[in-house]
Amino acid sequence: MKRMHIHLGVTHLEQSVTFYSNLFGAQPSVLHADYAKWMLDDPRVNFAISTRSGKVGLDHLGIQAEDALELAELESRAKAAGAPVIEESGACCYMESDKYWTVDPTGIPWEQFHSLNAIPTFNHSEASASDNACCAPKVEKPRVTANRKPTSCTPGSGCC
Repeated sequence: MKRMHIHLGVTHLEQSVTFYSNLFGAQPSVLHADYAKWMLDDPRVNFAISTRSGKVGLDHLGIQAEDALELAELESRAKAAGAPVIEESGACCYMESDKYWTVDPTGIPWEQFHSLNAIPTFNHSEASASDNACCAPKVEKPRVTANRKPTSCTPGSGCC
């Protein structure tokens, strides 16, 4: 069964770990000085935060596959979505994975991946936290073909 993946960039990991631990009612399953991850079953999500990206907020979204067969299905779906798809395997964050990256029409990176092995250091490196962020490669944003008027969603409006 696939699992939704959300990765956020944060400025203060310890404060964010406290906040999300209380919000989820669970401690992180993985915790490093610059990274934390919760593997939740309710809701079924792989939720990660880190201080590496240099930006605050959404870093990327993804879908985690449980095996190579599910990953192949996700690759097909990503290709059918019409944006460029980049294959990648090896170290990313604190895990070795096989994956495919794409980007949605608004420029949000999407990662389809199958985790293989945990690794003790970020990307098999002792580099400082500011040296590199998560592994999302630069994927060209697809061209928007439909003329759509942008909508806004303000907090409390009930639209999102």
